[in-house]
Amino acid sequence: MTAGKLVWDAPLAFGLLGLLPLLAWRLGGTGAVATVRFPGVSLLRQIGQPVRAASGRLRAALLLLGWTALVVALARPQLAKDLEIVKASGIDILICLDVSRSMLAEDFTIGGQRASRIDAVKQVTEQFLEGRPNDRIGIIAFAGRPYLVSPLTLNHDWLKENLKRIRIGMVEDGTAIGSALASATRRLGDKSDAHTRIIVLLTDGDNNAGQISPNTAAEAAKALGIKIYAICAGTQGYVPIPVKDMFGNTVYQQVLVSVDENQSKRVAEIGGGKFYRATDSSALKSIFEDIDQLEKVPVESQRSRQLRELFLWPLSFGIACVASALLWAFTLGRKLP
Repeated sequence: MTAGKLVWDAPLAFGLLGLLPLLAWRLGGTGAVATVRFPGVSLLRQIGQPVRAASGRLRAALLLLGWTALVVALARPQLAKDLEIVKASGIDILICLDVSRSMLAEDFTIGGQRASRIDAVKQVTEQFLEGRPNDRIGIIAFAGRPYLVSPLTLNHDWLKENLKRIRIGMVEDGTAIGSALASATRRLGDKSDAHTRIIVLLTDGDNNAGQISPNTAAEAAKALGIKIYAICAGTQGYVPIPVKDMFGNTVYQQVLVSVDENQSKRVAEIGGGKFYRATDSSALKSIFEDIDQLEKVPVESQRSRQLRELFLWPLSFGIACVASALLWAFTLGRKLP
């Protein structure tokens, strides 16, 4: 919605303001004068002139001001607000986000500073959300089992707040990729009637938990027409993971992390999507930008205008001015008998 602006429904009415000079000339110098005149008596004539001039000027000013206000009312001033109603794009996206302990590995950077995988992923995911305001998006986090962070929603501010609350250790550790894909497929199958449905799987490890294999879950998604994009984040081998020592200080352990790229590639292949490998923050950002471009559809919008009538204000003011002028003429401005 744009800010309100002043418009005029009948601007030709302003042509009546051209009569103001004529009205001013006609009303000029009029006012209360003495009914009984004393020809030749200059003293009495000089006394009567200021009264007549002051009274006439006040009444003329009120009438001219009233005429101007009535012309403005006749021109129909309106406060206009333009509205744009954007329809949903027809794309529903569920992001499956790995929150296993290995996502604490600090082999990414944010603003030149070392950062954990989970923090880098959350930052890029937030940017992805901002670039797709017309899509319904939901988030499923998973470690040893999946849990719903947010259902499909167009309220991306609320979605981003829930994204920020994601923490490592909220469920038992592990990497249940198959279970996460199955959960996302169930939600997109039951809760979505969108033309295009997408799962974005982001993980840094092998499937080592849950009772559903990733391939089986991907086949189920394919059967429902759901596309899968798979992203493997992080480097292979030993990575630094922060832990607390016995004194409460943060120290780093080198932990061996392996990623089964073939498994993720197969999931993306079955799901008709694409596989990506992200070993740093810039690559991760480029991947989300690529997905963003691949899944674009035209968005329909409807424009309308709200009009608020304002003519009552100048109309009321104009009537008040004219009424005051008439009241003055028949009370304090009356001629002496």
